[in-house]
Amino acid sequence: MIIRSLFFASYRDMAGADELALELPAGARVADLVGWLRASGGLSRMPEAPVVAVNMDYAPLATELRDGDEVAFIPPVAGG
Repeated sequence: MIIRSLFFASYRDMAGADELALELPAGARVADLVGWLRASGGLSRMPEAPVVAVNMDYAPLATELRDGDEVAFIPPVAGG
């Protein structure tokens, strides 16, 4: 199945792209996607449990993905 991953701010800088289309096996969960991204290079500094949204809804790492899902990685925000 193909999953579209979106990156913003610091995650976009780490990934070197706004988005990536990745092929994952059926039954993969958000945690599998995070693990794959963290092991694949620039996103190795991403937290083990980043905030994500699947199809525009916040979702836990245990969320099972489906073909065509869009997973947005939301970086931490600092401010004062």
